[in-house]
Amino acid sequence: MAASSEDGQAASLPNEGALRRAAPEAVGISSERVARIIPVLRAEAEARRLPGAVLAVARRGHLVFHEAVGYLDADQSIPMPLNAIFAIASMTKPIVGAAALMLLEEGRLGLADPGERYLPQLGARRVAVLSESVLSGHGPVETVAAERSITIEDLMRHTSGLTYGGRGTTAVHRLYPVSSDAAGASLDITEFLDRLAAAPLLFQPGTVWDYGLSIDVLGLVVEAIAGQELGGFLEQRLFRPLGMTDTGFQVPLGKLERLARPLARDPDTDAMQTVPDRGKALRFECGGAGLASTAADYLRFVQMLLDGGSLGETRVLGRKIVEMMRANRLTSGIENRISAVDLLSDGYAFGLTVAVRERAGSLMGSSGDFYWNGAYGTHWWADPQEQLAVVFMAQTRGLQRRRYRQFVNALVYQAIID
Repeated sequence: MAASSEDGQAASLPNEGALRRAAPEAVGISSERVARIIPVLRAEAEARRLPGAVLAVARRGHLVFHEAVGYLDADQSIPMPLNAIFAIASMTKPIVGAAALMLLEEGRLGLADPGERYLPQLGARRVAVLSESVLSGHGPVETVAAERSITIEDLMRHTSGLTYGGRGTTAVHRLYPVSSDAAGASLDITEFLDRLAAAPLLFQPGTVWDYGLSIDVLGLVVEAIAGQELGGFLEQRLFRPLGMTDTGFQVPLGKLERLARPLARDPDTDAMQTVPDRGKALRFECGGAGLASTAADYLRFVQMLLDGGSLGETRVLGRKIVEMMRANRLTSGIENRISAVDLLSDGYAFGLTVAVRERAGSLMGSSGDFYWNGAYGTHWWADPQEQLAVVFMAQTRGLQRRRYRQFVNALVYQAIID
């Protein structure tokens, strides 16, 4: 199936040369089976459970599916364009991870480096004693000294002890910003780091996988080493080389008409829902959640990882460091709590800013496939064994985003026929 919009008009990926189109059968995909995707997603949009979505699929380095369904806006009056721009939330994290790995390749950063080497506020950490009173949300919070520094690897694999305030109800959680977006919108860099320096760690560094502000801190490490803002570094070293022309921390005025919106109310709870307005500047460019992107742009990033650091003739990372990125880094002494964040993550461990499949789980896939999601309804995965790269973009921040992850997973894999 040629990539197209709902009205059948041909559409192109920007700088498409490295992801050339192929007839589905040429790369082991059934045209008939892959066509099942659109009616399923369109029915969800017509039932007002899904505002709209864009899905892009590549196999063996060729684009075989790129479709838009539903609507761009909450009123469902503007058809969803293929080049719609979405707030991608935590799908920002692997991009910042790739930036840090570039610095590692250049000898400017090491995984074992203590974080305070680059950000002094990370030094002399204290760790909360999780007494019954603290766990029940009351204080005071007693602390002990951290047994070691937070390392760059801890930041990249979420074992730093830094958490999100919105991920728990203990007295420790109340001391942290609720989320990356909340931090980026309300705090400048100094305020953010001072807030983290004043809060105790939830766990000893290197002992528990716990989702939190680690990658926001990693982004500031990248800034400190590169001597420039995170967005500028990403534009220079990743977005421009890969042809990611619609990805950034703030959507410019001329592109705001392509910014996707969620439904006004959650279809499951009827609660009001919003996503951050990426037309507005953040107080600092938070590496944990701040980017906006398109399905086409993000597919280029995923394909680069799948191809071992290069997209077509453009290489941004070495093959071996990408292999390290997508290898399990959770050793036997680290408690894996990924399923507390993502109920569909059974079977997964964690590498450097990406989850990595270790065994069979709730979703179809292969050993070694890797992924990450965004809280506002976006997700992606790459399957090296099947040479498959998939990006799904929607603004569905409620529980239905899990429903679409399962739908898309099944609909893509059932189309493979070789």
